[in-house]
Parts: sequence; C-alpha cells; structure tokens
Amino acid sequence: MPIVVDIDVMLARRKMAVGVLAELIGITPANLAVLKNGRAKAVRFTTLAAICDVLDCQPGDLLRWEPDEGHESTASTVVTRSARDD
Repeated sequence: MPIVVDIDVMLARRKMAVGVLAELIGITPANLAVLKNGRAKAVRFTTLAAICDVLDCQPGDLLRWEPDEGHESTASTVVTRSARDD
C-alpha cells in the first residue's frame, strides 16, 4: 500500500508504549495496532488529531506516501490524456 504509517517511529521518539498511547487517545490497543501496522483501511480525523496531540506531532509525521513499483503519476496521466485530445 502506498500510504505508510510511522506511528512506531513517533512512539520510539517519545519513548512511549503502544498501550499507553491507546489509553491516552481512547482506543483499544488492538485497534491502534491495526493502524500502526498499516492494516487499517481508514482513520478518523478525530483519532488522528488525538494521536498528534498526545505525541506532539503533525499528521505528516505519522503518514507518508510511497508509490508502488511501476506507479504512473496521476498528473502525468492527465497531461498525457490532454495532449492526446488536442
């Protein structure tokens, strides 16, 4: 998946255990593990905001985009289609 979750990196920087973070943000350790391990299909903005508040970080510190191998940029696809249509 092209979205990588770096919660474990921020937890290590803050020297905080997953269980402690889960308790502070009000979700189960199992649900936080699903998010932390990149298996979540979605994250609520309220949860993301709570994680950022507790870890004193920005959403970009927790989430990043890495294209899959062979990924063609959407922008280049749009430009290519526009050029063909002319």
